[in-house]
Amino acid sequence: MEDLDSELMSRAIELGGGGDPTPNPHVGSVVANANGTVIGEGFHEAAGLDHAEVAALKKAGSAAKGSTLYVTLEPCNHLGRTPPCVDAILAAGIVRVVVGCRDPDPRVDGGGIERLEAAGVKVTTGVLEAQARGLIKPWAKYVTQHTSFVTLKLAISLDGRIATRTGASKWITCPEARIKVQALRAHHDAVMVGINTVLTDNPRLTVRDVPGRNPIRVIVDSKLRLPLTSQVVQTASEIPTCVVTTLAAPTTPESALAQMGVRVIRVPATAEGRCDPVVMFRELAAREVVSVMTEGGSELAGSLLAHRLPDELHVFVAPLMLGPRGRPGAVDWAGPDNPADAPRIEPARWELCGTDAYVWGPIAYPQKTGRTLSGS
Repeated sequence: MEDLDSELMSRAIELGGGGDPTPNPHVGSVVANANGTVIGEGFHEAAGLDHAEVAALKKAGSAAKGSTLYVTLEPCNHLGRTPPCVDAILAAGIVRVVVGCRDPDPRVDGGGIERLEAAGVKVTTGVLEAQARGLIKPWAKYVTQHTSFVTLKLAISLDGRIATRTGASKWITCPEARIKVQALRAHHDAVMVGINTVLTDNPRLTVRDVPGRNPIRVIVDSKLRLPLTSQVVQTASEIPTCVVTTLAAPTTPESALAQMGVRVIRVPATAEGRCDPVVMFRELAAREVVSVMTEGGSELAGSLLAHRLPDELHVFVAPLMLGPRGRPGAVDWAGPDNPADAPRIEPARWELCGTDAYVWGPIAYPQKTGRTLSGS
């Protein structure tokens, strides 16, 4: 039974990676009869559409009665954009439910399991729990901490530079690495850059060469210098675009940007005059932005690391040298006093991406010992 449970939960996890359900979690589900034969599968395709359990039950039809339902996340027991999944499970006559992980949402967190058990349904929990939790990692942070999940992406030379001494940065990485970045964008709700990146590169920040939707584009611009002629502003009526600025930034540019379809979000300034990054991600989460991929530049990356905000780090290392006078460095911050105090990718996953090395994974921060990692 344990092997069968793991096999079918693995299939549910595979299914759960599909769809674009934000601001809801990725969830997959399988319905199997007493012989272990799959009779229905489903995943949560988009917010407002059927949850994974309901989609699988509909495919199983009347054959679901007396069967087992596998689901990566505890079934919900509250009314949201759709009715509670527990209702559908009980109505279908399911006799056993196998759950990957409990739902961290305070509105659920055990409530779905308790109601199923109270109705006489046998519930098994914790099957492939780590993998099931990995499926909802960004959403779990969003729903429990009310802030966005942050991915920091860097593209650097062997000597840690992101541009030559003249400021040229196109292209440091190879085509395969750039396609990988496009795929990463497509899996995040928003892509974020600092104003200097816009002024220097005038990027579009769209998804190209891979399937997927364009993320919301977020420009961090403490003084509201974003040019109306920039590509992100010129296309703001087609792709959601916002600027995060400080409370003290001038109001005249805000009106002009609003007319172009750019939304302006104001947050307090740090002691250095930058946008407070902690408040920034809370404000984005309040607008149902579950995950953000930050792509540049060095000041933004340094500010985020100094505040211990990135959850994952993705670094593409190109096999070239730009020299010690190349400008700027990948991250503009003071950093730790000792290597042991440095944030690091743990566990680190290394891949070859075209001619570039690609290392990525969750960031582990050292325990604070009376001082914080300072910014620049």
